[in-house]
Amino acid sequence: MDIEKRLMRTFLIVAVGLTIGGIVAYAQIYFGMQGSNATVINKGSSPSGVAGINLGGPYSLTDHTGKAVTQEDYAGQYKFIYFGFTFCPAVCPTELQRIAQVMNALPEEKAQVVQPIFISVDPERDTVEVMNDYVALFHPRLVGLTGTPEQVDAVKKSYRVYASKVPTDDGEYTVDHSSFLYFMGPDDKALGLFRMQDSVEFMTAEIEKLVE
Repeated sequence: MDIEKRLMRTFLIVAVGLTIGGIVAYAQIYFGMQGSNATVINKGSSPSGVAGINLGGPYSLTDHTGKAVTQEDYAGQYKFIYFGFTFCPAVCPTELQRIAQVMNALPEEKAQVVQPIFISVDPERDTVEVMNDYVALFHPRLVGLTGTPEQVDAVKKSYRVYASKVPTDDGEYTVDHSSFLYFMGPDDKALGLFRMQDSVEFMTAEIEKLVE
């Protein structure tokens, strides 16, 4: 199934995906990040700060144009990051759409210093060509990053991302994974960790305050 058909299927099941996504987010906070000393601070209208979490670090990956990149390629920029995979039926496209909506809602001068990034947790299927076609469907500045399984495992570990293959009845597989939107500062320190239940308006307002 090509990307356009998969996204058409996505739009039909977004409502279901959002319901499931809320359950996934709740579970991953209490189980997926258990033992990591991570604390998600973002309740109601409180600031989207992150306390007690050591997130991010050096990585070597390949962007959707085939260029080898490291974290240094985005030095000095704010980063709005999501980990997912292109075969994801509902949650991932919904989250990438939310990133695009936030980027479009930010004042131009602040949007220019924020780099949206999509990092694959399924490098076996998410090749450079697949990522190139996929990210173009969401936002013109969205960067897609993939790499070898070892490279992807390293960046997942540094961001405390949970991801695990789950076989499907057709002989293929899907990927269960944690689903947070990471907002990182120019110094690669975590400034915000947004959840699926956070509205676009809330995230936009928080990011606008965080971007200097």
